[in-house]
Amino acid sequence: MRFITRKDILQQLKNDLIGKDAYRGVTLTYSWMANQFGHFSLGFIPTFILYTILTSKTAMSRPEIWAPLIIWGCWILFELYNFLGPLLFNVNSKSQDLQNKGYIFHPEWGNITFDTLTDLCFFGLGAFACSLLCAYNLPALVIFLILGALALYPSYYWYSTKMHLQNAGYPFQLRLSQWKFNIQEDHKTVIADFVKNPQSGKHLLLFGSKGSGKTSLSVAIATELSIKNNRCSYVTATKLLSMFFEKAERVAISPGSWAWHDSSLLIIDDINPGGQIKKDILRAPLFYELLNNPEYGPFNKEHLKKMNTIWVMGNEESLEQHEERWEHLFQQIGIADSNVLRVNLDPPLR
Repeated sequence: MRFITRKDILQQLKNDLIGKDAYRGVTLTYSWMANQFGHFSLGFIPTFILYTILTSKTAMSRPEIWAPLIIWGCWILFELYNFLGPLLFNVNSKSQDLQNKGYIFHPEWGNITFDTLTDLCFFGLGAFACSLLCAYNLPALVIFLILGALALYPSYYWYSTKMHLQNAGYPFQLRLSQWKFNIQEDHKTVIADFVKNPQSGKHLLLFGSKGSGKTSLSVAIATELSIKNNRCSYVTATKLLSMFFEKAERVAISPGSWAWHDSSLLIIDDINPGGQIKKDILRAPLFYELLNNPEYGPFNKEHLKKMNTIWVMGNEESLEQHEERWEHLFQQIGIADSNVLRVNLDPPLR
């Protein structure tokens, strides 16, 4: 069952098109539409300028055909450079693997290619729309209609994808390939497998001191899964504690609106600070006590057990008694040890 329906998309479209941004803020879906309108304009305006020059300063035949072709061709070359630049010309990297050059986690090149082709469709639509207004001609009309048809699915995909991203409530935007902190190779493999094969009921514990990149890594992981149209939610631990006492009701789609139990992936951030603060502020026994409250306890445990979860922790546990460790909490919930993954972003002690 798709969580975002066509009705939700139409409602979001209405919200984006009607109302003033000055008091309601700008959504990711609105930004995407504005971006594509910008691409359309960057095809339309230069084509009009070039068409005016060609008709007034030259004797070129069919300027209404050549102007959009030249402008669109220039944008194709620009996007080709924009796409291949990070892939081929990253001089800061000594890697011989072109696809992974300069990256800890390699970019999703297929997704980037699709985004580039979407932009080119809107550049072309603007260029040939201008051509039709300047001087009606059949070739421009045919190309315009073809590009319009080709842009329908990408528009639906990217708009609904932006809804998945904004409904997750992330504190910032970050792709996994943009994450630039240190990580051990075996832990890198754990992260890559978690993203590539998101099996239900996996619990990833991210340990690290302040500045180690654990929050940004959790957001980057979830962002990749949101782009694949998974339902992800970001919440701090203290906020989640209060949510353990709420009814399971599906609320209307709006930015950051998904309840934690509606998600296939849940990020629980700021569980403990780590670094110089050695003691846990939020301890596992208290977390379990509030999770397993008399009214909603069984419901909470069942949902938390089945969903994928990223637990953003502080220092890795070492001296705590068994009852104080988070692994004991997982045992109480009924999570198998094989479903608990551990990644420590702090450098190993020598």
